[in-house]
Amino acid sequence: MFHSILEKRRSIRKFENKAVEAEKIDLLVEAALRSPSSRGFNPWEFVVVTDPGLIKQLAKTKAAGSSWMENAPLAFVICGDPEKSDVWIEDTSIATTIIHLAAASLGLGSCWIQIRERAHNDTKPAETYIQEILNMPSRLKILSMIAIGYPGEEKAGHPKSELLFEKVSFNGYGQKQ
Repeated sequence: MFHSILEKRRSIRKFENKAVEAEKIDLLVEAALRSPSSRGFNPWEFVVVTDPGLIKQLAKTKAAGSSWMENAPLAFVICGDPEKSDVWIEDTSIATTIIHLAAASLGLGSCWIQIRERAHNDTKPAETYIQEILNMPSRLKILSMIAIGYPGEEKAGHPKSELLFEKVSFNGYGQKQ
């Protein structure tokens, strides 16, 4: 079952005008909280956004690459606390992936929006913009946002023939099976 989710999952940027049920949001939160973390430090924190007005503001986070999320009924903001772990980036990346896969398993579409080291505009980082909107403490670093909803577009999974098997080595770099 997991492998079929991987085969079918694609980044979805168009969503139906339909709210994600509270039960599914709860399952996504649980999946996020079950994400592995180095040494069990759990430096991740999550802001779940269902308010359409806030989502529209979050869609303005970057000049390019976030505007399409304005019609998503749900967004997760994935944060990490560098004071809790030196590998907060890795741990929050894992959590982001877990949320994507959990969304796919629930029949939802999702797409990652990179925030870390991205700009809102010429004078303000994307992270600062989001922190201001969501009244977040500056100690938390924002890795990404995920827009989630019922897919408003259909995309076929990537065929196996298009996978980049040439990027895989066995028992030493450049060695093929």
